Amino acid sequence: MLSRVADAVYWMSRYVERAENVARFVDVNLHLALDFPEGGEQWAPLVATTGDHETFKKKYGEATRDNVLEFLTFDRESPNSIISCLALARENARTVREIISSEMWENVNSAYLMVMEAARSRVALEGSHDFYTAVKQASQLFVGVTYLTMSHNEAWHFGRLARLLERADKTSRILDVKYFLLLPQPSDVGTAIDIVHWAALLRSASGFEFYRKKHHAITPQKVVEFLLLDRKFPRTVRYCLSKGERSLHAITGAAIGTWTNGAERELGRMNAELSYADTNEILARGLHEYIDDLQQRLNYVSKSVHDTFFAMGPHDIDPDPPNEENRPSLAPLSATRL
Repeated sequence: MLSRVADAVYWMSRYVERAENVARFVDVNLHLALDFPEGGEQWAPLVATTGDHETFKKKYGEATRDNVLEFLTFDRESPNSIISCLALARENARTVREIISSEMWENVNSAYLMVMEAARSRVALEGSHDFYTAVKQASQLFVGVTYLTMSHNEAWHFGRLARLLERADKTSRILDVKYFLLLPQPSDVGTAIDIVHWAALLRSASGFEFYRKKHHAITPQKVVEFLLLDRKFPRTVRYCLSKGERSLHAITGAAIGTWTNGAERELGRMNAELSYADTNEILARGLHEYIDDLQQRLNYVSKSVHDTFFAMGPHDIDPDPPNEENRPSLAPLSATRL
């Protein structure tokens, strides 16, 4: 399989997933604003979730509702906005139309045209729940169409690996933002407003109902356990990395439990650690510190995937996963690829 083709399929899927995640955050926050209409502090963390707070501050300054909606939805200069993500996904899909199914192309093209029309009418800036629901459903339809109309070959596994890495990263980021930024006052912990925010976090991952069925009462410890360590819910970090590891091994042909590149070794190590992780130990260490380490390791996996499969020219297999000395710094999500 050509590296160019694998690269395009990988980033096509990753950008579609990213657009859906941004739509999730914004939609949940619009509903949250109904409970706290006088407060504006819930909008700034959305920008922090995408890692673009410096870019936003330079262009918009204050994190008001309208500024954040514009930046995350229709700003073409913001590489993580919904419109930018779908434009990049569409361009990647266009370059590999002979690889993907016609239904996949029609889906991503229709999603892009829908957002372009919304950008002209500015309907989403009025707080339209229907618009962000349509973006989420377009992404979910893309996943379903990909599963049902594309051969489950190397290209399919590259797409699934990309989607799962992106999803794991975003789930960890929203958990970090909630725990570290959204409630800076210790006096707020355990109050009604705290419970509402934790419930909103679960809804942003479509996990509210399934969390309730499993754990009933909402507590910070159980929410952290659910979003990080649950084995069966498809948006948890553990689930995503477990399935992502299987797709990576399907691409290389290496058996589970062995490794041929740095990404396989690090994903295997992360999955083993998550299998035996304990929420009390994570919280005792510090959730922010734990997630910061997790995100850097995810970035290492992404870099290793690029170096192993997409980079031009020869490269050496990296035998050493990141540690405190050699782990690369956290790359901004605003980095884009075509």
